[in-house]
Amino acid sequence: MQLQKITLGVIVGNRDFFPDRLVTEGRQDILKVLKEFNIDAVILDDHATKLGGVETWEHAKKCAALFQENRHRIDGILVVLPNFGDEKGVADTIKLSGLNVPILVQAYPDDLDQFVVERRRDGFCGKISVCNNLVQYGFPFSLTTLHTVRPTSDSFKADLKKFVAVCRVVRGLHRARLGAIGARPGNFNTTRYSEKLLQGSGISVTTLDLSEIFGWANKLADNDPKVKAKLDTITGYVRTDGVPAPSIVKMAKMGIVIDDWMARYDLDATAIQCWTSLQQNYGVNVCTLMSMMSEQLMPSACEVDITGVASMFALTMATEKPSALVDWNNNYGDDPNKCVLFHCGNWAKSFFNDVKMANAEILATTLGTENTYGTVAGRVPAGPMSYARVTTEDRTGRIRTYVGDGQFIDDKLDTFGSRAVVEVPELQKLMRYVCKNGYEHHAAMVAAPSAEILAEAFETYMDWEVYYHS
Repeated sequence: MQLQKITLGVIVGNRDFFPDRLVTEGRQDILKVLKEFNIDAVILDDHATKLGGVETWEHAKKCAALFQENRHRIDGILVVLPNFGDEKGVADTIKLSGLNVPILVQAYPDDLDQFVVERRRDGFCGKISVCNNLVQYGFPFSLTTLHTVRPTSDSFKADLKKFVAVCRVVRGLHRARLGAIGARPGNFNTTRYSEKLLQGSGISVTTLDLSEIFGWANKLADNDPKVKAKLDTITGYVRTDGVPAPSIVKMAKMGIVIDDWMARYDLDATAIQCWTSLQQNYGVNVCTLMSMMSEQLMPSACEVDITGVASMFALTMATEKPSALVDWNNNYGDDPNKCVLFHCGNWAKSFFNDVKMANAEILATTLGTENTYGTVAGRVPAGPMSYARVTTEDRTGRIRTYVGDGQFIDDKLDTFGSRAVVEVPELQKLMRYVCKNGYEHHAAMVAAPSAEILAEAFETYMDWEVYYHS
């Protein structure tokens, strides 16, 4: 999946009795920084209003009209205050534009040696007034780490990077199209979810019966050129030493069918019934195909865990990296802050230094080794990680989430499948929260710090309940 370039609508606030040069300098600074980050800007021409700023009702109408013309590509709004700004002009612009996107408010600091009429800004005070109006108008918004900060500073650039990630998450979730392939495993009440609550947040679910997948796959001949091409893709993706050729052919056929179905319905991610019908009626595991989709930033989750794949999708949008679904699976000896993450083997291969195709050893004990080839086996090396979980709470009509950061570590682990040892500060507190609040044993993870991004996106803009474990 090719992630879309971010475009921000930029409002440069102004108040007429402050020096004009401050507005001109502010426009130049912010456009330079946006270009540095490869972010497109929708901003008033400096001749459309006085210096291209917004301070009057007429200015607000002009800026809002420009935003409306570009509403299909604006992912967020950046409010720049080179001086005190006009709080009403900013709020009116956003209201008239009709946009429902994240908003970041930045204000310039004053210099202690330039408290003269020609250079005084009062952005410290003006930002409070702008935010007051945004609250009055009912617009959620984000703030920079420092109350006042120059756009050219490292601090603001870090804020901008985070805000762009928030915009990706919100844009992605508001338009997300998820595919549910098959029914959840019969004993897995854990993966129940509410399509209606998800739809209320803009997340659509398209369903498909597993029998249709089998039927379409079985109609493909072994020598079909598409099957040959998919085989080459699979064997080029992961080592298949020791895996029977017929099993890989079955995977290739199923992969073609899933790819075609996803393209037909413009799906972003999938959750698949990965046992036991798949093994009993088709004779393979689908893990490698799920790994390949996740590697291409089209997350795929086990056990028809739709809210699990929504969690994966959010992490992928936040970081532009592959995500994975994991079990909070095992304690790690007596260490209260370490545990083992595990799944049969569908994690994207970029999580591993070395990876191979294997069989699902646990499922094989009841379904047979010959029917369970197709897992991806590997160990995640040391590095940063974040985890997240989205769940639908039908009784309260709310979507709840938790997020946090941790570390992959290289401590000894002698087992099979897709696996990792992680260290999470106050892990026992987190597990108590997970259990007490009825969360699933599944979580999503990504190999990058991103909890702060998700917390902001989920709570501020999706209006979901968030527990940020930090």
